[in-house]
Amino acid sequence: MAHAAEEPGAEVPPVPSIMADDDIQKVTPWEVKVTTKDGAAGGGIDYNKLIVQFGSSKIDQALIDRFERLTGKRAHHWLRRGLFFSHREFNDILDHYEKKQPFYLYTGRGPSSDAIHFGHLIPFMFTKYLQDVFNVPLVIQMTDDEKFLWKDFTLEQCARFTRENAKDIIAVGFDINKTFIFSDLDYVGTMYPNIVRFQKCVTANKIRSTFGFDDETNIGRWAFPPIQAVPSFSSSFPHIFGSRTDVPCLIPCAIDQDPYFRLTRDVAPRLGFRKPALIHSKFFPALQGHNTKMSASELNTAVFLTDTKKEIANKINKYAFSGGRDTMEEHRRLGANLEVDIPFQYLTFFLEDDEKLEDIRVKYGKGELLTGEVKKILIEVMQGMVVRHQEARAAVTDDVIDAFMAVRKLHF
Repeated sequence: MAHAAEEPGAEVPPVPSIMADDDIQKVTPWEVKVTTKDGAAGGGIDYNKLIVQFGSSKIDQALIDRFERLTGKRAHHWLRRGLFFSHREFNDILDHYEKKQPFYLYTGRGPSSDAIHFGHLIPFMFTKYLQDVFNVPLVIQMTDDEKFLWKDFTLEQCARFTRENAKDIIAVGFDINKTFIFSDLDYVGTMYPNIVRFQKCVTANKIRSTFGFDDETNIGRWAFPPIQAVPSFSSSFPHIFGSRTDVPCLIPCAIDQDPYFRLTRDVAPRLGFRKPALIHSKFFPALQGHNTKMSASELNTAVFLTDTKKEIANKINKYAFSGGRDTMEEHRRLGANLEVDIPFQYLTFFLEDDEKLEDIRVKYGKGELLTGEVKKILIEVMQGMVVRHQEARAAVTDDVIDAFMAVRKLHF
């Protein structure tokens, strides 16, 4: 049963590495790395093996069909294309929707810079789609405390990053009547009763095995996982749900955040709370390819939402890793390697037109399209998205931020 009590630790396998045929995958909230057995850089993430390791379920066509049948809406292209690929009890959320029973959405952002890139934006774009389809409340956690504990920032910097990132989140278009954005540094007191309940259920050994902490890890990091866990309990938001403990939530997130919520799903039944459901996205690759990492401090690894049109064109033309061949003759004969080609991978995320994407896939894969032509298409798509986002963000004033972050009753 979805919410039956389980043995402690039942859903919390350790995070350590996954052994692929030749590669070792390590996926944690702080590190995503693929290496060969001899320590060299490996290939891309094997998501099927990740599903097995984490014990989640693959999003199959039957689940997508049920979603479309119940909502009367076409599935988001990220669902149709397998970019959101894994879940935990999404069917349970669809049961609630079918029975007109309440549930809510929960996602978050760890604010670590003034500007965010497209990789940061993906979970919010998808959550906006889910909020529109389901017409349910949403809570968005800004983990400014986490960034203070993990990064070399002052608390004042973290507070500033929270408000700057909130502007980008609000610009996605969330419904202010159904959305509560909160800073951990400001709101933690309200959640604290649930935090200490959670802490009492979890041993140091459990945290060590789940997150890989050791004796040199500061105690703030050891204490942080319950803070990210308890927003999945409805009683953490008495201004929204009153004293109810039975309202489940759905968490859209990247797969690297799953360890937090495996732990949460283990603890929740022991506290009499509902387990959170999750829907996982694949990773959005850096411009330089799947074996590199986007970084807020390395501006050429990603397209940022503050970039100009010229900067976007320059980054894609200069840095986006190509799966095209070394010579025109070879490319025309063999076609592009779409598995490693970043311009095509980005188009699978941001080009919504299925027919146009398929046309590019076929022609580029056969060598009929050149890398420069595909990059040109991507530049136009991403420039348009950034311009629209910058216009929306410019309309987000301090008063608007304050309104989204005010502790208040939501309407749903």
